[in-house]
Amino acid sequence: MDTSVNRPELLLVADAVAREKQIDREEVLEAMEQAIQKAGRAKYGHEKDIRAVIDRKSGDVRLSRWTEIVDTVETEDTQIAVAIAKKFAPEKEVGDFIVDPLPPIDFGRIAAQTAKQVIVQRVREYERAKQFNEFKDRVGEIINGVVKRTEYGNLMVDLGRAEALLRRDECIPRENLKNGDRVRAYIFDVREEPRGPQIFLSRTHPGFLAKLFAQEVPEIYDGIIEIKAVARDPGSRAKMAVISRDASIDPVGACVGMRGSRVQAVVAELQGEKIDIIPWSPNVATFVVNALAPAEVSKVVMDEEAGRVEVVVPDSQLSLAIGRRGQNVRLASQLTRWDIDILTEAEESERRQEEFRRKTGLFVEALDVDDMIAGLLVQEGFETVDDLVTTPLEEVATIEGFDENVATELSRRAATYLERQAAEQEEKRVALGVTDDIAAIEAFSAKDLITLGEKGVKTLDDLADLAGDELVEILGDDVINEEQANEIIMAARAHWFEGEDGNAA
Repeated sequence: MDTSVNRPELLLVADAVAREKQIDREEVLEAMEQAIQKAGRAKYGHEKDIRAVIDRKSGDVRLSRWTEIVDTVETEDTQIAVAIAKKFAPEKEVGDFIVDPLPPIDFGRIAAQTAKQVIVQRVREYERAKQFNEFKDRVGEIINGVVKRTEYGNLMVDLGRAEALLRRDECIPRENLKNGDRVRAYIFDVREEPRGPQIFLSRTHPGFLAKLFAQEVPEIYDGIIEIKAVARDPGSRAKMAVISRDASIDPVGACVGMRGSRVQAVVAELQGEKIDIIPWSPNVATFVVNALAPAEVSKVVMDEEAGRVEVVVPDSQLSLAIGRRGQNVRLASQLTRWDIDILTEAEESERRQEEFRRKTGLFVEALDVDDMIAGLLVQEGFETVDDLVTTPLEEVATIEGFDENVATELSRRAATYLERQAAEQEEKRVALGVTDDIAAIEAFSAKDLITLGEKGVKTLDDLADLAGDELVEILGDDVINEEQANEIIMAARAHWFEGEDGNAA
């Protein structure tokens, strides 16, 4: 009996589908084989291992049943005991297959329809996989497309061999794109989802502006000028920081172009969005000053631990530095990745005077000295009474108007004040009922212990019952962070588990 059927037209169909869908011919033939296998199982039994092979040259279709040789049969439809198999196939071993040829299938209407559905589904899967593989490596590129349709304000963009989604919030405000309009956008994400690869576009992404400049400015494309940072308020204003690797090339001038030709081309694409191009600097203070342009800056004070920068500007420059609705300072903050606080010179002077008065008052009260001596200590950089105790006497004696006797007396008074303060805090801690177990934790200061007692955290169990964020909320994030809080709480819970090993034993 002939167990194969010659169907050269299958190869012609496979070639046609592969050309039309722009996928590999082999993938189409594999889809056909799966369709024939499904039809074969429908005829000979779904539980059987039926396999089909299409000859890649002649188009012959061979159908066969595969049975695995095993020691112990668990599924009779797909397995056979080795003892039985040895009777008619002595050369076979456990793990081998016995292949029985089957007669070709005469496709009926239902079988043909089923086979067609399988082929269409598999071809669609191959097509989607090809699309995903093609676009997954193109994230960060600009692509051109045509608006195909609108769905709930979101735009479906035809990219030729795929569709992409341009969400309403990724469009530039007040931009009106209609069906049939050509659009340029930035590919910012490609995801493989059950319904196929989803390509997400954006016209508000900072990378879109950077890529537009790369298209307009050859020096950026060639790597001579580098875009270090971009911040955007889409449709309104943007800031871009650039640096040149060639000292002879001005990065800002190259991006602006002759009579602004290069920057205007980008502005036109972004619907009139104003763009400030500034030189990047590795010095944070300089970079912040540049980022706040066109406002002039008088002074910059940095707090690296908090990631904040205090910027002092002339009174006349305040509105320019802040910008309309805070836009200028917000974009500068995004660009530099530092929190920026704007102060006028008058505000900064007033605050400095208030700080001076506060520190002076602290020394007057603690050391029982007059304003002049307290003021001299503050001017020399002493901020707390602790500073005075820990500073060597000879260093204190070098302050103008001081001598060794004055330094010794001030140090003695400072130590006495701290001892008295520690005793008062200890007394208050005991009065609040905060136990010695908590007081023994080195991470807590005397002030922290009082704060805990006032919030009802008085025993080790009270502390152990807290979550890390609750402890941070009680003491303040300027005193402790969540990681430190979690470590303290876990240490406080240790006594809950003491003796567990012994009990288990």
